[in-house]
Amino acid sequence: MSKIALVVGASGITGSNLAEKLISQGWTTYGLSRNPKNDTIGLLPVGADLLDLNSLNTALADISPTHVFITTWMRNDTEAENIRVNAEMVRNILDVLSPKKSVQHVALVTGLKHYLGPFEAYAAEGFLPETPLREEHPRLNIENFYYAQEDEVYAAAARDNFTWSIHRPHTVIGHAVGNQMNMGTTLAVYASICKATGRPFQWPGSEAQWNGLSDMTDARVLAEHLIWAATTEAAKNEAFNIVNGDFFRWSWLWKQLAAYFDIAVAGYDGTIHPLETEIANDGLLWKEIAERYQLVEKDLSRLASAWHTDLDLGRPIEVMTDMSKSRKLGFTVFQKTNESFYELFDQLRAKKLIP
Repeated sequence: MSKIALVVGASGITGSNLAEKLISQGWTTYGLSRNPKNDTIGLLPVGADLLDLNSLNTALADISPTHVFITTWMRNDTEAENIRVNAEMVRNILDVLSPKKSVQHVALVTGLKHYLGPFEAYAAEGFLPETPLREEHPRLNIENFYYAQEDEVYAAAARDNFTWSIHRPHTVIGHAVGNQMNMGTTLAVYASICKATGRPFQWPGSEAQWNGLSDMTDARVLAEHLIWAATTEAAKNEAFNIVNGDFFRWSWLWKQLAAYFDIAVAGYDGTIHPLETEIANDGLLWKEIAERYQLVEKDLSRLASAWHTDLDLGRPIEVMTDMSKSRKLGFTVFQKTNESFYELFDQLRAKKLIP
């Protein structure tokens, strides 16, 4: 039977890398987003608003996917709004597809806020789990839009008799522009600003993150994991952590990133230096850099998501995840994290996004 994928959020880091991988493996691949792009060869773009049932019904009228990959979310001012909006998005897409009876599997991408708490209480006192993080860790006794999204998938699966998988990456690194959570590009832009101005590459986060162990998720590894879980019987109806497979300390990696850009490095000095503050006044400077080097994106806010990088690097504990569950079931893809950064930086340069 032919495999027909619907990638929900196809313009983001996760969705775009997943779409490319699916297409390379011969899947018929539709990419749904509010403002679809045509820059992925072989992708069938679908424009729709996930909060508008009429929009979805019209856009999906002639599309009957076998596999649905939900890789998007919408940031709101409060967790209550995050829950309402993001649960509705998942519910709407699955409700619209329900009458078609074509869906065999739904994969949902969430993340480590499942264990660390939502933005309003992110890694706060009272919500710090034991590490390494394991899938069997119980839900926190606090509202969390990831839980609401999961519950929508579970309810639709029971109704429509499809299988599901939940994927919980750590910080995802990969290429995308205009993404809400984009540490790799954010750090590349910050390093480029440091190089242009002679400022040191100042560590923005906490002592715990500087000295503790951490891991990350390459978007290409996440794409492989999503496809593996969707096509492996033993992985059906399971939740999984997904990271590169290596551990590092930021005290080591920060110096590696600085060396790539040939800039001076400044480590943890007893004070947190939020990146959002560090680059708050650099919009005009970035425009000048972009014009000088003929870069394709002059808007700093379209490239850097400093708020999210600050959340990750400012956590009061070291954070790493256990991959035993996936490994035991046969997922063996591995990626060195420093090489993920180097390969992304090379890609950003090739695409004229950084000098």
